[in-house]
Amino acid sequence: MVGVAFDVGAVPFNPDGWGPMDSTTAAAANNNLPLNVPFAPFSRSDKLGRIADWTRNFNNPTRSKNPADSAFDFTLDDSFPGNADDDATFRLVDGKPPPRPKFGPKWRYQQQRQLPQRRDEEVEAKKREAEKERARRDRLYHQNRSNPNNPRREAAVCKSSVDIQPEWNMHDQIPFSTFTKLSYNVPEPEDLLLCGALESYDRSFDRINPKNERRLERFKNRNFFKVTTTDDPVIRRLANEDKATVFATDTILSTLMCAPRSVYSWDIVVQRVGNKLFFDKRDGSQLDLLSVHETSQEPLPEAKDDINSAHSLSVEAAYINQNFSQQVLIRDGNKVTFDEPNPFANEGEEVASVAYRYRRWKLDNDMYLVARCEVHSVVELNKQRSFLTVNALNEFDPKYSGVDWRQKLETQRGAVLATELKNNANKLAKWTAQALLGSADMMKLGYVSRIHPRDHFNHVILGVVGYKPKDFAAQINLNTTNMWGIVKSIVDLCMKLNEGKYVIVKDPSKPQIRIYEVPADAFENDYVEEPLPEDEQVQPTAEGADGGEEAAATTNDVEDKAIDVQA
Repeated sequence: MVGVAFDVGAVPFNPDGWGPMDSTTAAAANNNLPLNVPFAPFSRSDKLGRIADWTRNFNNPTRSKNPADSAFDFTLDDSFPGNADDDATFRLVDGKPPPRPKFGPKWRYQQQRQLPQRRDEEVEAKKREAEKERARRDRLYHQNRSNPNNPRREAAVCKSSVDIQPEWNMHDQIPFSTFTKLSYNVPEPEDLLLCGALESYDRSFDRINPKNERRLERFKNRNFFKVTTTDDPVIRRLANEDKATVFATDTILSTLMCAPRSVYSWDIVVQRVGNKLFFDKRDGSQLDLLSVHETSQEPLPEAKDDINSAHSLSVEAAYINQNFSQQVLIRDGNKVTFDEPNPFANEGEEVASVAYRYRRWKLDNDMYLVARCEVHSVVELNKQRSFLTVNALNEFDPKYSGVDWRQKLETQRGAVLATELKNNANKLAKWTAQALLGSADMMKLGYVSRIHPRDHFNHVILGVVGYKPKDFAAQINLNTTNMWGIVKSIVDLCMKLNEGKYVIVKDPSKPQIRIYEVPADAFENDYVEEPLPEDEQVQPTAEGADGGEEAAATTNDVEDKAIDVQA
C-alpha cells in the first residue's frame, strides 16, 4: 500500500519571538485558512469559547426541552457574536410542550418515583418542627434558670413551700427515680370507726351537658374542716389505745404515694414520739389547696394578683371543689349517720356532708398504719349503700389547655380527659389514691368552667362523670403496689430516726425529697416570732417578708381548724 502524504499546510514562522506575526505577515498567511469558519480576534483577558461542551447534565428534569440544547449549542456564547442577529429573528410556531396524559403507565411511574421523596420530605419536616419545639423549650428553661428576675412559671416553681432555716440538719435525700422501682402488697384494711353524716347524691347531675349547663351555687354557711393528724381527737384516742404505730390522713398519704408525679414543692411534718410516728401538715399548708396546671408545659402568669396565676387558681380550685361537692347532693335534710358525729364540729354548727373512715392497714408483723379517710356522699344501688368521692376539674381559659370544654366535652370527652391528665396528672392521681384509701365505690368528676375567662367568681357546671377508682387508676397508670411501696419505704426510713421532729420537703427544682431535722417548736407561732442569733441572722428579702406575713395571717385564720367558704 502506497502511503499518502499528509499536507500540514503553511505554518507561518515568527523569527522575532512568540505568538503570531505582524498583521502584514499574518494577512498573507490567512489565505490558506479553511473557508466559512467564524473567527474573532481576542486578547489574553478574553474568555475563550468552547468548541463542544461534553460536561452538561442531560438528566436534569428542569432543563430546557429546546432541540437546540445539545453539546454544540453556542447561542449563549459571546465568542460568536455574528449569530446574534439570526437568533433574534428565529421564532417557533408553538412553544408550549405537548400535553401529557394524566392517566397511563408513564404518569403512574412518575408518581411512584415521587411518592418516596414526598414521604421523606414530610418526615424531615416533622423532625425539623420537633427539633424547633425542643430547642424553644430548652431556651425557655435555661432562660428562666439563668435569670432569676424574669417572672416566669419556672421561677415560681423554684420557690420552696417552706423556708429552710440554717439550723435545720438534713438527714437524707431521696430521688424520685428510686420510688418508681418500689413495690409492696398490703392486706385489705379494717374499719375502726366511722364518724360524720352523709347526704345522698343527686343523679340528675349526671345528665348535665354543655347545652344544659347549671350555675354553680355558693355555700357560705357550711364549714369544711382541714384538720391535721395530731389535732384529730379520734386519732389521739386511737394512739392512746395502741391501735397502730403510724398515723396519717388520706391527704398526706396520697401526697406521698403520688410524689413522683409532683412538680410544685410541698412539705410534710413527721413527729417521732416513742415508738409511734405521726405524719402532719402545717397550718395553712399547700396541701389544703389544689394545684392547677401543675404538670402542664404552658407557663402561667406569675403576678400574684393575676387571676390566672398559680396561687389564684389554687384558691379558686379549692373554692370550686367545696361548693361543687355540696351542690350535687339532695339537700332535703335526710342524712345517713354513723357511729359518731363529726369530731370537729360544734353543737348546732352546720357542716358539709362528709364522713370520716378511720381505717387500719398492716404494714408489717408489728407495724400498723391508721389513716383518716374521707368520703363525700352516699347513693343506694340495688339496695346497697355505696360511698362516693366528689371532686371537680376547673377550666379557667381555653387558650392555656388548648381544648374548649363547651365545644369538645359532649362529643370528645376522652380528648378533654386526656388533656386534663396531661396538665393535672398529680392532682388526678391524688384524688384517685384518696378514693382507693377510703374504699369508695365511685368517684365523681365534675367539669366546672368560668362563665367568662376573665370572671373568676362565677362558674357553671358543664358535666359530671363517674368512674370506679380501680378502673380509673389502671387508666392513669397508678399502681397500688407502687403507692404502698413508697409509703412503706418512707415509714421504715423515719422509724430509724431518733425521737424528734422532722420535715419532708419536696425539692422545688429537682425530682427528689429531702428530710430535715427541725426544732421541737418549729412551725409554731412562738417559733416564727423568735429571732435567730445576730451572727446567724439571714436578711429577709421583700418576697420572704410578704410570705411570712401571709403565713401568719393564714395560721390565724385556721386556728379553729375550719375553713368557711367565702365568695
